[in-house]
Amino acid sequence: MNVRFGVLGTLRVVEGERDLTPGPAKHRTLLAALSLRPGRALTVDRLIAEVWGEEPPASAEPVLRVYVSALRKVVGGIRTVPGGYLLDVDPDEVDAHRFERLVSAGRRARDAGRTAEAAEGLRAALALWRGPALADVDSAELRRAYALPLEELRLTALEERVELDVALGRGAEVAGELRALVASHPLRERAWAQLVLALGQAGRRSEALGAYREARRLLVGELGLEPGPELREAHERVLAGSTPARAVPNVPVGGASARAVPNETPPDVADFTGREHALEWIRRSVPVAGSAPIHLVLHGPAGTGKSALAVHAAAGLDFPGGRLHASLGARTPGAVLEDLLRSLGCPQGAVPADLAERTRLYRSMVSGRRLLVVLDDAADEAQVRPLLPAGPGCMTLVTSRSPLSGLEAARAFELGVFDADESVEMLARVAGERRVRAEPRAAARIATLCGGLPLALRIAGSRLARRPSWTLEHLAGRLEDERGRLDELSAGDLAVRGSLALGYHALSERERLLLRRLGALSAPHVAPWAATAVLGEPAGRLLEALAEAGLLRARGLDASGQERYDWHDLTRLYAAERLAAEEGPPARVLAAATGEILDRARRARALLLPAEPGSGRTVARTAEQAADLDTARLRESARWLAAERGFLVATVADLRRAGLDEAAWRLAFYLTPFLELGAHREDWHAVVELGLRSARRTGHRHGEALLLRSSADLHRTQGRLEEAADLLQRALPLAEAHEVPRTRHRLGLVRLAQGRRPEAEACFVACLAAFSAAGDRRGRADALRALGGARQAEDLLHGSLAAYRELGDPRGEAAVSLDLAGLYLDRKRPAEARERAERGLGLARRLGDRLPEAAGLVLIARVALAEGRPDAARGAAEEALGTFREYAERRGAARALLTLAAALLDLDEVAEAVDAVSGAVGEFDALGDRHGLTEAEELAREASRRRGLRV
Repeated sequence: MNVRFGVLGTLRVVEGERDLTPGPAKHRTLLAALSLRPGRALTVDRLIAEVWGEEPPASAEPVLRVYVSALRKVVGGIRTVPGGYLLDVDPDEVDAHRFERLVSAGRRARDAGRTAEAAEGLRAALALWRGPALADVDSAELRRAYALPLEELRLTALEERVELDVALGRGAEVAGELRALVASHPLRERAWAQLVLALGQAGRRSEALGAYREARRLLVGELGLEPGPELREAHERVLAGSTPARAVPNVPVGGASARAVPNETPPDVADFTGREHALEWIRRSVPVAGSAPIHLVLHGPAGTGKSALAVHAAAGLDFPGGRLHASLGARTPGAVLEDLLRSLGCPQGAVPADLAERTRLYRSMVSGRRLLVVLDDAADEAQVRPLLPAGPGCMTLVTSRSPLSGLEAARAFELGVFDADESVEMLARVAGERRVRAEPRAAARIATLCGGLPLALRIAGSRLARRPSWTLEHLAGRLEDERGRLDELSAGDLAVRGSLALGYHALSERERLLLRRLGALSAPHVAPWAATAVLGEPAGRLLEALAEAGLLRARGLDASGQERYDWHDLTRLYAAERLAAEEGPPARVLAAATGEILDRARRARALLLPAEPGSGRTVARTAEQAADLDTARLRESARWLAAERGFLVATVADLRRAGLDEAAWRLAFYLTPFLELGAHREDWHAVVELGLRSARRTGHRHGEALLLRSSADLHRTQGRLEEAADLLQRALPLAEAHEVPRTRHRLGLVRLAQGRRPEAEACFVACLAAFSAAGDRRGRADALRALGGARQAEDLLHGSLAAYRELGDPRGEAAVSLDLAGLYLDRKRPAEARERAERGLGLARRLGDRLPEAAGLVLIARVALAEGRPDAARGAAEEALGTFREYAERRGAARALLTLAAALLDLDEVAEAVDAVSGAVGEFDALGDRHGLTEAEELAREASRRRGLRV
């Protein structure tokens, strides 16, 4: 029995009566990506972009393989091909392809005069829809490339089917359907025209005339435009009482072939590079003859090559009615219309003076033409609306820095920068293939320093082409200096600074002020609260305006629900230039924003570590209070920190560069618990080093001690135990009295990891006494947990559990629950182990803590093994392994591999078990984990014996 795939609604995979639809969101996205292109090989990079978007995790490729493996257990036909995967199924098994085939067949029947057959074919196609396309698939790439075009085709097919029904005299039957259509899409003139005709055909003349008046009111009110010819014609037919069934025209009318055919698009760009995805989107969007006009907006920051793409795309499109081109800039719609009318053959002196009259004449002259109109550098929607051809089969390509979101019935495509390969390819096309091939590393550096911006790459290539004696290494060295980079990116009449200046000077005074003050920050992205901090007043609306102007880019909502904005690195350099020229060094702007930044980071840390000295937290009294009152806030805090990580890490460096050392080391210290929780080790190392330098430069001994302790934590998690111990010994004499026990507690953890248990226990006992004497409940809970783990003492762990509950710390409760689960497993008490593991796993999931969740899954897998359920163990271990690899957490991945190998052995899948345990051996060996290595080697011997091999 064939498996059928559905994307016209929520994702569905069915085989007969069986529902095979995968549950995990990423699995659904991956399967949707494959099923939308059945039989077509998709590269791993393409799939990663569609599954994770613009910021995939570092471990995306191995995690993708895990997802594919999981899907293959449910859905057959997923094949591995060189460089990627494909879904080997008949396209007709996918409802989207079946829909497109049925629509094409219906149109062929219509063109052949088989009206009833055509109507039924389109009706069958539309019946496949169950809701919005890809309704539950979380992928901006797939929505933009497939869902939006499918939705547009659905509406067009619906209009065509209704038109056929009206032609067959079924106006009364479809009037209600048309009412619903215009209610949901009130600016689709074609649907209004059909409603007017259907009501007239049904003998409801007064309603038909009322519908026309309603349509006209909407069009004039919303667009400032009178109805087009199709709607006016329907109105006139109702007035004349002439609305019987009529034949559906198969081809446009109007005698376009007898008129001059304009061809005004500029010559194609000889060295055009890349943009295959955008070109494919444009080609797929080309309307067929007789269908509704299509309006496309190519938008993006200055220098992304929007104009070049529009010209290149236009050169490859067939529009028999001609091609018009207009550079808009600051021109008025009336001035542009005058040029367009003359291009269409309007006699000199016959162009009307009034804008509305010019618009009507323009629409009349393009009626019957299948025309392409390229409108370059549009400022806003009002400038574009009067210039849109309304005739069937026409297409408009608009370029703008803004997405022109208010432009009705238009589709938008955001043009970003080139990736590394495209950047080097463009550099080679301009500077010469041989020179670039001779210095690949320097070419890659230039591409990086240009930020993938096509304009910058073209300028860099032009400079190399004009200076054959220059090496690419020489130019890369010149571009390295941020202060002179914009000076270097200038050649002839091309200049990145000039392109950015045009956008900057078009802003309002407050918008310019915000943009240049954002130049004090080196962060790759920013949220409204941070923009408000540097501006000194609410900045949300100004950020939206800068995004509309193409100088910032709205990235959508982040994990904490904030809108985020990013910008190109060259735009940031330009903003920093303007700040220095107009307001002076960035230190003043940063100093004014520091209070808000530190306060938010400090509050987030206090939520991560309840009842830490100085946190000011209210203590919850019961476990239920801890779970109900604090879990949501803890999760919210972690999400906020995850969203702000890039900004806050960059700000530590900004503060140090500006000489604001006190703020720099404090911000670094506030961030370290979160960086540890998420295993963000590179950022952790960076902020600790910057914080240490700042604390030392200010002579702040206690700050230095805190950052040394954090550096030791990082070394301990990476297995560099001697270095960790040395850092802690250096921190002890610098720390203030209340922090000495915390530093000694960390030293105990290091000694325990080194196998020096008596020294570790001595540290923990001393810390427990000190914390208890000082009334430090947080420290006492931590010390009880550490001592209980060292001694494998159930009573101490229960004491720690109670202490964390009193603190209102579900994160601490989750950690101790997992400790107890491991203890019960070692003592052959699987039922109690399961209860504790499930409690810890549940809390970790509620908190959104992925790594503790993965650790809980490993324990769940071990419990399942102890209970004789290897299938369940395998599933939990595989899920944990995917998370650990996503976060590049090698120690956790090694534990997951070891548990997975044991499950596979129990399932008698010996070859797979050997692969898994071999991976675990390699990881434990690299980490220097002797205990783990011993376990893995023992299991490896058992696996080899089972396979009949000698170790």
